[in-house]
Amino acid sequence: MVKKIALLTVIIELITVFFRFALKMKSSEATKAVAGLTFGLRIHHGYIGLLIMIAAAFLSEKYKKYAFIAGTAMFLSDLIHHFIVLKLITGSPEFDIFY
Repeated sequence: MVKKIALLTVIIELITVFFRFALKMKSSEATKAVAGLTFGLRIHHGYIGLLIMIAAAFLSEKYKKYAFIAGTAMFLSDLIHHFIVLKLITGSPEFDIFY
C-alpha cells in the first residue's frame, strides 16, 4: 500500500506543479470566485484528502483501501507542494488559510 500511496502522491504533485508553473496558475487567484462559498477559507487539496481518509473508515471493505490511498496521497501531495516545492522555488510555502 505504501508504494501505491507514494506513486499516486508523485502523480498528484506533478499535476499540481504543471498547473502552478507550466500554466502559471496560482490557486489563490484561480479559485477566488468560490471564496464566498467557503466563507473566505482556502480549500487545499490536503484538506479534501484528510476528509477522504476519515471517510474511508466508514466505507465498505471494497472501497476503504482505495479511498485511504487516494486521501493520503492528496494530503501528502499538498504538504510536499507547500512546504518543500513552493518553499524551495518561491521562497514561501504560500499556505494561506484565507483568501
